Amino acid sequence: MDSLDNPVWHALTGSQAHLSEGTDLALRYDPEVAVFAGMPDAPGADAWKSLGTLLGPGGVAGVFQGGTKLVPPADLTLLFALPGLQMVATAPLGEPDATFTRLGAEDVPDMLALVERTQPGPFFRRTVEMGTYLGVRDDAGRLVAMSGVRIQWKGYTEISAVCTDAEYRNRGLAARLVRAIAFEIEARGDTPMLHVASENKNAIALYEKLGFAARTEFDFTIVQVPT
Repeated sequence: MDSLDNPVWHALTGSQAHLSEGTDLALRYDPEVAVFAGMPDAPGADAWKSLGTLLGPGGVAGVFQGGTKLVPPADLTLLFALPGLQMVATAPLGEPDATFTRLGAEDVPDMLALVERTQPGPFFRRTVEMGTYLGVRDDAGRLVAMSGVRIQWKGYTEISAVCTDAEYRNRGLAARLVRAIAFEIEARGDTPMLHVASENKNAIALYEKLGFAARTEFDFTIVQVPT
């Protein structure tokens, strides 16, 4: 299986191992960093059991593998499965943009507030530790748009948390932010990629225009260990 088909596992056993916890059959990000967990390719019953033990009673995790519909065992509760696309840059698309603010730990309250308003996907108190985040503030200092990186492993880095407040949309901010993040990814020799909900047609159209192409489908699956 290509590493692109199992990015979480390759990240947690590679460049983001410092953010992981678990065993050689199941790993997850620290719950304050991200909701994702990973297992080896085509996980068997032993891997699912290890994941359940890792999460503990009531524990929740998001799991996915490209081109594969993961079917959790009966002793895990399937909360939902969201159809998505994995998109990969087909050519260099990065452009530096010095107008953006580099975001860090001191910006987390503002980042969480923006995520709450725009709902781009999972984002937690320590998600900013996964890599570079860039943002835009209005004249009053309010964070109104941002983007950053999330899953990283050898050769690839995922662009994530692309979000803009409603009143600042249609100004090209999302495209510029994606290009600025992609510039830093490409500068270190990685290829930008991302995941997007299949129903988010506007985002998919934007990413295609920027030079991303759909590579595979997946189901972003949320499972929970019964309490």
